[in-house]
Amino acid sequence: MSEPGNIVVIGGGHAAAQLCAGLAEAGQGARVHLVCEEAELPYQRPPLSKAFLKTEQEALQPLRAEAWFAAAGITLHRADAAVAIDRAQRSVRLRSGTALGYEQLVLATGARVRSLPALAHAALANVAALRSAADAQRLRAQLHAAARVTVLGGGFIGLEIAATARALGKQVTVLEAAPRLLLRSVSPELAEHVLQTHRAAGIDIRLGVAVGEFEVQGDRVEALQVDGMRDTVELLVLGIGAVPEHALASGAGLNCGNGIEVDAFMRTSDPHVLAIGDCASFPDSRSGRMLRLESVQNANDQARTAVATLLGRSDPYSALPWFWSEQGGLRLQMAGLMPADAERFRRPGATPASFSILHYVGDRLLCVESANAPLDHMAARKLLEVGKSPAPALACDAAVPLKAHF
Repeated sequence: MSEPGNIVVIGGGHAAAQLCAGLAEAGQGARVHLVCEEAELPYQRPPLSKAFLKTEQEALQPLRAEAWFAAAGITLHRADAAVAIDRAQRSVRLRSGTALGYEQLVLATGARVRSLPALAHAALANVAALRSAADAQRLRAQLHAAARVTVLGGGFIGLEIAATARALGKQVTVLEAAPRLLLRSVSPELAEHVLQTHRAAGIDIRLGVAVGEFEVQGDRVEALQVDGMRDTVELLVLGIGAVPEHALASGAGLNCGNGIEVDAFMRTSDPHVLAIGDCASFPDSRSGRMLRLESVQNANDQARTAVATLLGRSDPYSALPWFWSEQGGLRLQMAGLMPADAERFRRPGATPASFSILHYVGDRLLCVESANAPLDHMAARKLLEVGKSPAPALACDAAVPLKAHF
């Protein structure tokens, strides 16, 4: 059943779209079949928690127009999810019953919202999560109709939604089990700034809370127990993280742990199958650890590595990780991965709300976090990419642009 030459790509996010773009640029578009579970073309994901929720007229932003895919010769299979992989036959079966043979298969299946056991099997009218366009459309309608919003989880997505809801004039409460916000993602100093910024905007953020029983009546959560007290709920948003979507890969016998395990060339345990983006666990060239990152940068850069692999080039993944999050008027940008044992230094910005945190291990600069300091972020990325480490006293002198240390 194998059809030599076919490249089947499963996924509808940034990684899949960038892979298609790279293959089309190399003149290989006619080999590509793109399989999307959703009916939409691949679209911009970051606006879903911000601009898309604010305005009911805001439309999805396709990464590429349908005419572009047609011109590139790429065959689209929309609203027709892949349900099984037959590695022996090199074939993918779709929900419609269609079988697609492949020479190479690329899994860009992303991640799914982490669920709560207490709510996993219930269809609840006032409980929302955000991952897909359909989720965003549903949440937008719920958000505009509600007066009070409870966000469970103080991670990036939860805080972005909380800031958006507050900007719409909603009464917002964020419940976080950890002792601080963004515990695994940012430094204590940046987390404290995020906390104070959101509290100043009128968001009620409660840290270190224990969320207990959910009180369900019919198709609604009426209340939940927070530190043993009953809190009523109008709209509950789950922002408790995501888990890699590797059911297809696991079902096909590919090695999976915290994601689909790949090498530096994005190849899985089967050399005819690659994986990229949020679903992939890869060897980090800087730390030597297996990592799984959820970011547009990682998705795009891993797609470029996968294109090189598919075209027979040896071009291992070594991109510098960088991230961003926009939460109301707060713009957070991170370059590099936060070390556990770093010494941290603060570089002032133009205002008290603008600064960067520089992470050093010994005399090496390994990570820079920036709040409302985009020029510092861009300079930090370049410094980290070329391996330059100015002395902390020099790097934190606000009178000298960070880019002067290249």
